[in-house]
Amino acid sequence: MGLGSFPTIALAAARDDARKQRALFKSGNDPIALRRAIESAVAAKRATQKTFAEVAARYIEQHEKSWKNAKHQAQWSATLRTYAEPVIGKLLVGDIRPAHVISVLEPIWTTKTETATRVRSRIEIVLDYAAAHGFREGPNPARWKGNLDAALPNASKVAPVRHYAALDMKDAPSFMKRLKTQEGMGARALELVVLTAARSGEVRGAMWSEIDLDARLWTVPAARMKSGREHRVPLSKPAVQLFAAPLEIV
Repeated sequence: MGLGSFPTIALAAARDDARKQRALFKSGNDPIALRRAIESAVAAKRATQKTFAEVAARYIEQHEKSWKNAKHQAQWSATLRTYAEPVIGKLLVGDIRPAHVISVLEPIWTTKTETATRVRSRIEIVLDYAAAHGFREGPNPARWKGNLDAALPNASKVAPVRHYAALDMKDAPSFMKRLKTQEGMGARALELVVLTAARSGEVRGAMWSEIDLDARLWTVPAARMKSGREHRVPLSKPAVQLFAAPLEIV
């Protein structure tokens, strides 16, 4: 059994170590097997010691291809790089505690509330990812309920959600009449949104190959749907007329 090379290991130290190893052997243990077990445990622990910045980058790399929205991809990296990594980026994910997460969120919780809630959610996702890969154990320190909700005020009370004003149903007919008098593709697109209850992005990206005027059906392919599933939209008579109008002009 090698004990190390001279002069890194002094002769006296080697003799002392040799006595200890012989004692282990005489007691029924295998000194070489024990040393290998220790080395293996150290290597295994070292493999799980990942910093938050490392794990976040790994998570984004593995998941960004499934994010269809380029803006969403950019926001993920930007928010973590701007707000989280300066505080916890160099910490091992296994060492991160609620106090660390609070240190990230407190400075922006009341001034940039919406951004702060997204940062919290993304930190939680990254730490869940870390736990799934064996990089940390225990409860997620970024979870809200039963954890951070005791330290930070509810986001909806700090910055109440203000919804856009909605059109009253009784005003819809007169609105549509006025809309028809407006020129331009934007007005026609808004008209189609109202007639089909489709998302604006689905309307703006509509292709003629998706439209079947004879069947009065608009089939939005899965690649263009937020849900990732094909969506079929029955077309009312006004919607069919709206689609047919450009063909009549041509």
